[in-house]
This record gives sequence, C-alpha cells and structure tokens, in this order.
Amino acid sequence: MSTLKTRFSASAAKRLRVEMTDAESKLWSVLRNRQFRGLKFVRQLPIGPYIADFACRQADLVVELDGGQHDQNPADHARTQVLAAHGYDVIRFWNHDVLSNSDGVLTTLGAYIDQAPSPGRRFATTDLSPRER
Repeated sequence: MSTLKTRFSASAAKRLRVEMTDAESKLWSVLRNRQFRGLKFVRQLPIGPYIADFACRQADLVVELDGGQHDQNPADHARTQVLAAHGYDVIRFWNHDVLSNSDGVLTTLGAYIDQAPSPGRRFATTDLSPRER
C-alpha cells in the first residue's frame, strides 16, 4: 500500500509541477536555482500523505500558498501537524499576497528563516553539551 501511495504522490507531484498556479509560478521564479539567500528550494515535494508546495530541506521549512478555500480550514491545521512531525516548520502565505506584495512575502520569509532554529537542531535535547555532540 505504501508503494502505491508513494507512486501516487510522485505522479501527483509531477502533475502539480506542470500545473502551477500564478502565485506558485511567481514565487518559484524567485526561489528556484538558489536565488533566495542561496537556499535550495524544491516544489511539490511529497511529505507523508501530503504534497508541499515548496520545501527547503536545508532549513527544514515548507512554504504553503493558500487560496480563499483555505480560510480557517481545519484540514490545514492537521496538514501542518503532519509536516511538523516529519521535521518541517510550515509558513503559509495567501496567493493574493504573493501576487500583489511579493516583496513583503519575501521579507517575511527571510525574517522567518533568520529566527528559525538551526536546521537539524530543532529536535535536539536541551541538555546536549558540546562534548556529547
């Protein structure tokens, strides 16, 4: 079953890469090829049962773009929790904001990355000493 689910996710992700929304296309034009802070972003990454819009494995970050159908959608909270269980922080932007205020979106994304815990250290115990690393 998991192989079938993985194949479905991979084929769905491939289709979504071709059928990007206007907002996804606009953001991708800035995130691709390490253009944003030298970070490697990928698009439509299968993570568990979901496909993340954009992900930066290096920063343990998923960027989701939401349309009006996501307004106070409880499924988004569950999705965020599953992505977090896979080790990712999730930041969400409205499609409208990406299209009309992309500079603000990028400023917010950069500030979020600046304040995030060091990648790979998010789940480290607080009692780790330098000798035990």
